[in-house]
Amino acid sequence: MSREELAVQRARTSFQTGRTKPLDFRVHQLKNLLHFISERCADISAATKNDLGKSQHGTKLFETLGLEGEINLAIENLAGWATPRPVEKNLLTISDEVYVQPEPLGVVLIIGAWNYPWAVTLQPLVGAIAAATKSIIKPSEVSSHSAKVMEEFLPQYLDKDLYPVLTGGVAETQEPLKQRFDHIFYTGSSTVGKLVMGAAARHLTPVTLELGGKSPCYIDKNCDISIACRRITWGKFVNCGQTCIAPDYILCEPCIQSRVIEEIAKNIKEFYTDNPKTFEDYGRIINQRHFKRVMALMEGSTVAVGGDSDESQCYIGEWLMKEEIFGPLLPIITVSGVDEAIQFINDREKPLVVYVFSHNIKLIKRVIAETSSGALLANDCLVHFTVSALPFGGVGNSGMGSYHGRHSFDQLSHMRSCLIKQLSMEGVNSMRYPPHTAKKLSWVRFLLLKQVSVCMLRRMALLATLAGLAAFVVQRFLR
Repeated sequence: MSREELAVQRARTSFQTGRTKPLDFRVHQLKNLLHFISERCADISAATKNDLGKSQHGTKLFETLGLEGEINLAIENLAGWATPRPVEKNLLTISDEVYVQPEPLGVVLIIGAWNYPWAVTLQPLVGAIAAATKSIIKPSEVSSHSAKVMEEFLPQYLDKDLYPVLTGGVAETQEPLKQRFDHIFYTGSSTVGKLVMGAAARHLTPVTLELGGKSPCYIDKNCDISIACRRITWGKFVNCGQTCIAPDYILCEPCIQSRVIEEIAKNIKEFYTDNPKTFEDYGRIINQRHFKRVMALMEGSTVAVGGDSDESQCYIGEWLMKEEIFGPLLPIITVSGVDEAIQFINDREKPLVVYVFSHNIKLIKRVIAETSSGALLANDCLVHFTVSALPFGGVGNSGMGSYHGRHSFDQLSHMRSCLIKQLSMEGVNSMRYPPHTAKKLSWVRFLLLKQVSVCMLRRMALLATLAGLAAFVVQRFLR
């Protein structure tokens, strides 16, 4: 038996004991995960520095700070998330108990990505622990230093049978995909996402696919171009452009193109100095294979800003050009206005996020109404990822399913429908029994189709109370 098979078997055996269902156990594991992040912060920072050139502060800002927030949110709200959720009743179920009970799915495979090896690997794990779901954690082999730290230290904090870490390359990723899971959570490219979905289909396993896609950024000519470009520059060049929700290209009218270039060039200098290569907050391409891939995108393009590179350090300067895939390249494409921008977006695969910069709320609402994407963010970049109340995920080619906050808990839980009836009121129930008549059908139609909300029940109770009080007053004082 392979180690992958053994890990799945142990996790499933542990799941069947039911010992992770008590809320106290889940909270304890979540707190241990919090301890892992705080006590091993130096190891985490060193690993991301070696993998991606991230600074210590950059690691905390973009990797672990959000994780801490997600864990604290889960700890504080777990009891409420796990509570049965009442649903609306009809007249046939008015005296019954009707609710949705979140229950653990079983064993989940979490396959992380290399660009944010901690945030996008452990955030789904927070939801899995909260949902009492057992998880096999497979960090990306591309960010090898982070994977090694995760493999070495995480089992010291979490139950190693319930939350084992599997490391290795492509073969080690393919092996667990042969096993039957109750859910697979994958973050990465759409190409690999299709392979994951294909493997899951053999076992009818549901998937959450957090993929990428080219996220457009439309700049209205009448907006504050200086602020817009400042925020776009930050969002684009964070993590050396290796961010799934980074702006992939700018759409703007020709009359502001030179101003956009000027402002972005100014912001690059302000953020990363005249020599980004030596600046600690400007990272590196993950490896030479990806470096060469990104460099190949330059061919035939005119570079407006940046352009210097160093293959030995996997360093690429910032670019403004006409094509981009997961790197520090930011093409500018001119359009005649918002009409052409919307058409340009809709002619392509649905992106993970659409960005629009404008003072005009009607224009923003129009972009919302006439495009489709995993998310839409107006007048900023990336920050919707930090809002735990918003589901984060894609649509179409940019993914399926969502997570963050309660959405993670719900995604990795089974929402079980529960109806508890009484062995009484058989007179009412008899209308469904043969022989079927028009009169019985008429009553069933009325009772079945009339929805009764909690507010309606309260109003009915209040009206009944007032009617009773009125009858008492009439009988007592007005006779």
